[in-house]
Amino acid sequence: MAEVRTLPVPDALAGERVDAALSRMLGLSRTRAAELAEGGFVRVDGLAVGKSARLPADGWLEVEVPAPEPTRAVDSEQDVPALRIAHDDADLVVVDKPVGVAAHPSPGWTGPTVVGVLAARGYHVSTSGAAERQGVVHRLDVGTSGLMVVAKSEHAYTVLKRAFKERTVEKVYHALAQGHPEPTTGTIDAPIGRHPGQDWKFAVTADGKPSVTHYEVLEMLPAASLAEVHLETGRTHQIRVHFAALRHPLVGDLTYGADPVLAQRVGLTRQWLHAVRLGFAHPADGRWLEVSSAYPTDLEHALETLRDGYR
Repeated sequence: MAEVRTLPVPDALAGERVDAALSRMLGLSRTRAAELAEGGFVRVDGLAVGKSARLPADGWLEVEVPAPEPTRAVDSEQDVPALRIAHDDADLVVVDKPVGVAAHPSPGWTGPTVVGVLAARGYHVSTSGAAERQGVVHRLDVGTSGLMVVAKSEHAYTVLKRAFKERTVEKVYHALAQGHPEPTTGTIDAPIGRHPGQDWKFAVTADGKPSVTHYEVLEMLPAASLAEVHLETGRTHQIRVHFAALRHPLVGDLTYGADPVLAQRVGLTRQWLHAVRLGFAHPADGRWLEVSSAYPTDLEHALETLRDGYR
């Protein structure tokens, strides 16, 4: 059965092409979004539109997403050379995930996945977990780059799942937030749940799940601040939602209120957010394992553009 979603056009996406906007709003690949529009599954204010139509301000989108065919991890085998193996042993593999790669297959996503890349390279991961996400103990958004661990053995899956649940894993991100947060070091303790009326995004809500984010500004830049972020909890879009709640959304994050002009000036088509460090007790012997990741090219370029004062 098809899923029908009715969504208001966000102010930041008014004037955007339908395929580009749907990709951002629903987490679809641009190709999949275009296919839906060209197939007559997208309407704006009640009228069917093509992929290149522009979204009107204050309009309403109605998207009919056909039910996907049953999918298995092996259906998504597709190598992505940019995905780097940061650590590999008998129990687990830590990948350095580039933007545009999902953690695992999901309805509506037709692009590459971490699970599919590993399968394409001949890796055998744990069979624990749902069929499409076997071995996956935590996830990164499609639009977020950086480090992610996948269990190869059943023992590693059990131990790592427990470690993430008990919050003994060190998850460190770098984020570029608009403006200059005050104080420059702090903790955001605010529950996160589905956005009321916009189920494709999240928000700080009274009935949300407990969510705690610690941050420290590392560098002040024109119009933005580079911050180091430590997650105590791991809610979907947690860093993006918490910084937006501070009125300092991440640069490039149009879904959560970022300035599209600033994003364009620094050349970003996604949020400036990168998982730079991941540390945990190794499930085999308990030794502390810590892996780091450098900024990818698009984030480094945006940072240098701001440091140069847009010159």
